Amino acid sequence: MANVVLGSQWGDEGKGKLVDILCNEIDVCCRCAGGNNAGHTIVVNNIKYDFHMLPSGLVNPNCLNLIGNGVVIHLKSLLLELNNLKEKGLKNCDERLFISSRAHLVFDFHQKLDNLNELHLSNDSTNANKKQTLKIGTTGKGIGPTYSTKASRSGIRVHHLISGLNSDAVDENEAWKEFESKYYRLLNSFYKIYGKFEYDPVEELARFKSYRSIINLMVVDSTHFVHTALADKKRILVEGANALMLDIDFGTYPYVTSSNTGIGGVITGLGIPPKAINNIYGVVKAYTTRVGEGPFPTEQLNDDGNKLQSIGAEFGVTTGRKRRCGWLDLVVLKYSTLINGYTSLNITKLDVLDTFKEIKVGIAYKIDGKTLDSFPDDLNLLEKVEVEYVTLDGWNQDITQIKSYDDLPQNAKSYLKYIETFLNVPIQWVGTGPSRDSMLYKPIN
Repeated sequence: MANVVLGSQWGDEGKGKLVDILCNEIDVCCRCAGGNNAGHTIVVNNIKYDFHMLPSGLVNPNCLNLIGNGVVIHLKSLLLELNNLKEKGLKNCDERLFISSRAHLVFDFHQKLDNLNELHLSNDSTNANKKQTLKIGTTGKGIGPTYSTKASRSGIRVHHLISGLNSDAVDENEAWKEFESKYYRLLNSFYKIYGKFEYDPVEELARFKSYRSIINLMVVDSTHFVHTALADKKRILVEGANALMLDIDFGTYPYVTSSNTGIGGVITGLGIPPKAINNIYGVVKAYTTRVGEGPFPTEQLNDDGNKLQSIGAEFGVTTGRKRRCGWLDLVVLKYSTLINGYTSLNITKLDVLDTFKEIKVGIAYKIDGKTLDSFPDDLNLLEKVEVEYVTLDGWNQDITQIKSYDDLPQNAKSYLKYIETFLNVPIQWVGTGPSRDSMLYKPIN
């Protein structure tokens, strides 16, 4: 059976630390969606590891790691990240990393297009609603353009790159010529739309030719890989990227990423059936943050928001951008829970609230005094909602040294109990600091 870790807000909830803890008890860690637009930070023995595309299970020397077919892969970034992990002392990374042959490749021109699209949207003079920018706030990693080429059936997959290397049935030189042809066909299609932007395809193709031998032994049929692991009763953990509110279908569209970041992306991004999924762990920051554009109902553009940002060191791992901060939004979490079906929760960064005398929690959205039934799909409506809050007493105590859930201050327990009761989902872990041992386990019935 497989367990799944998913972000439940707008990302940056601290999923990596839970994955790291759970990796001590698993055999295989899988990524199923997104690309190097994600970002996890894991601290082990005072060494900080930054993960963007690679599964966090690499910190466990006994864990195999799979990048699934739903992921889009920028090989230059992947190999650089892999090398950085090895330089920090992680052993046998190459031998423990596997890449789906069906995953799509991100080229440098995809990243170029990402930034061109953002520039175009920023300068669009036809935008009638000036309060709502057309700019998405993308990371510029080429994720959206790559998923677009995937959907238009013009994308290039990993197996296209290594074709001919492992079978005499396919001529290696002919396979490479076919790869070049696909590459130029795709690039020229963008030239027709955007004009001849500055770019060096010869240099990039030379790099990709060198990548063939480097990744060849890592590439697998990921469906066979996963189902063999299931048949062998291997303990599998799926590591989600981004979070539900950035899902292409269920998030605050269009201010979202370009993949399915919820439970649906696990199924399609790995070829794993729903019946093979056991627990679904939702990771929830004790307050709310988001990076990029889009409505954010509980955002605090005041001293409270600044305090959350400062104490929580809220800067993106991937981009370094300052995160927008606000109170915990239980409307978002209830919506997220309905879609992903969390079996338990991990509350992270509870310690950031240590010095707040009072803590607010958003519990409903209202328009003209009427409570909305669910999270709205219309962003024009979402921008106008009035958030109904409850105010809970803070605990005014440093909890970073506490090692047992039972030893938490009563007001901290009351805060957590309020979340559990509202969502009707038990809390199983509570994060009280950045290191891997700053996680309190809370038994559930």
